[in-house]
Amino acid sequence: MADTMRMLQASTALLGLAIVAGCASTQTHSEEAAAAAPAPASTTAATPQTTPAASPETPAAAPPPQVAPAPALDFAGWIKAFARQARDAGISEETLAQTLEQAQWLPRVVELDRAQPEFVRPPWVYLDNAVSSLRITQGRKQMQLHAPALQAASERYGVPAAIVTAIWGMESNYGRNFGSFRTVDALATLAFDGRRRSWARNELMDALRIVDRGEAAASALIGSWAGAMGHTQFLPSVYLAYAVDADGDGRRDIWGSVPDVVASTAHYLEVAGWRSSEPWGTEVQLPAGFDYARAELSTVQASRDWAGEGVRTPTGAPLPALEKASILAPAGALGPAVLVGGNFRALLRYNNSINYALAVALLAQRIEGGPDLLAPWPRTLAPLTRSEVRSLQQGLNQRGIDAGTADGVIGPATRAGVRQLQTALDLQPADGYPTQALLQRLRTLPEPENGQSSP
Repeated sequence: MADTMRMLQASTALLGLAIVAGCASTQTHSEEAAAAAPAPASTTAATPQTTPAASPETPAAAPPPQVAPAPALDFAGWIKAFARQARDAGISEETLAQTLEQAQWLPRVVELDRAQPEFVRPPWVYLDNAVSSLRITQGRKQMQLHAPALQAASERYGVPAAIVTAIWGMESNYGRNFGSFRTVDALATLAFDGRRRSWARNELMDALRIVDRGEAAASALIGSWAGAMGHTQFLPSVYLAYAVDADGDGRRDIWGSVPDVVASTAHYLEVAGWRSSEPWGTEVQLPAGFDYARAELSTVQASRDWAGEGVRTPTGAPLPALEKASILAPAGALGPAVLVGGNFRALLRYNNSINYALAVALLAQRIEGGPDLLAPWPRTLAPLTRSEVRSLQQGLNQRGIDAGTADGVIGPATRAGVRQLQTALDLQPADGYPTQALLQRLRTLPEPENGQSSP
C-alpha cells in the first residue's frame, strides 16, 4: 500500500498537475444538471450568448402548477417593486396588468429549481431514450408532414431539416409537450426565490417585452418550469433575438406556427455558427495507444491531421473534412468515439450538454436513414451516483490530484484527475472514465497524514 501511495505521489509530481483548465463547476454538465444559468442574449449579438432552453433535458410532463402562499418577504410586495422597474424600462400599464399583476408564486418551480437528481444516467441510457425507435419514426413523419416549412428554413439558413426536426423532437417531442407553466409565473417565482435571481429577472423583463410589443398575449406564454417556451423551448431573451416570422402573418409564433418554429430554430443555429458545408461529425475508431487526454473539446485540429494519427471511421470511409475537429469518448475506451466539428459546437450552444448534442446529431442521422453508433456501450458498468462522483473528487483532491470542485459533476477537470490516478496505478488505457472499481481502488489508498495533500 505504501508503495502504491509513493507511486501516486511521484506521478502527481512528475505530471506537474497538467490538468485541463477549469473546474467541475464550470465544465460542460451532464444532462441531469440543473438548469443552466445563461446570460441574456442581446438582439445585436453576433453569436448566441444564451441557450434557447433553460433546462438541458427534454422537458418532462409538467405537473399542474401549484399555487400557495408565498414565503416571508411577501411575493406580492416583490411584484410591486419589480413592476416599478418594469415601468422605468418602458413597459406599459396595460402589459403590467396582464402579466405581473396576475403572477402567482409556484412552489413547484422552486422545488424543481433546487432539485438535483442523485442518479447520474450514463450516456447510453440517455441516448436510448432520446434516440428511441418511436422518436425516429415520429421524426420521419414530421419531416414528411412539414416538408415545405422545413425545406424553406433549411434553404434560408443552411441548417439541415433533419437537425431542426431532431431538436424539435428532443425539446418537446414534436410539440406534444412543451410544458404547462405560465412563463411569467415561472420566471417571477425564480426571480423571487430561485438560485439564479439576476438571470431570472432579466428573462422576466424580456417576457414582459414580448407582451408589450404585441408579439404574443400573456396567456400564450406557456412553457417549462424554467421559463423556456414553445415547441423548441426558447427563453424570452432568445425569442426576442432570434425568433422568425416565417409564415408572414406578422407574428413570431413559436407556440402555434410550425413554419415559425422551424425557421426560428434554424436561425438560432445559423447564428451559433452552423456551416452548411460540414456535417456534425462521425463515429471513429481510435489508434492503439491513443492519448485520451486529447479526447476533449479543447483539443482542436483538422480532421486530416487526426487521420494522419491513425484515426479512422469504422467502415473505412474517409473522415469528413472538418477544419476544427475534436475527439470525444463519452464512455472512455470502453465505448464509442466520435469526431466532431463546428456544427457539433453549434448544437452545444443550443444546450451545453455533450449527451444532448450527440443525441440531436444521432437522431437526425437516424431520421434520414443513417446508422446508429456501431461500437457497443459498456452497458454492464454500474454508473456512479452523484454522491459517489463527489466522493471521487474529494478523494482525488485530498491526495493532491486536482479534480476541480467536488460538486458531483464529471467534466474536464475530473476526467483529467481520473487519468492521473489511472496512470499512477498503471491502469491502461488512462481514459479518464470513472468506474465503481476505480472509486473502490481510490478508497483503499491511504490519505495524506496531518490533512496535508500529497505533492
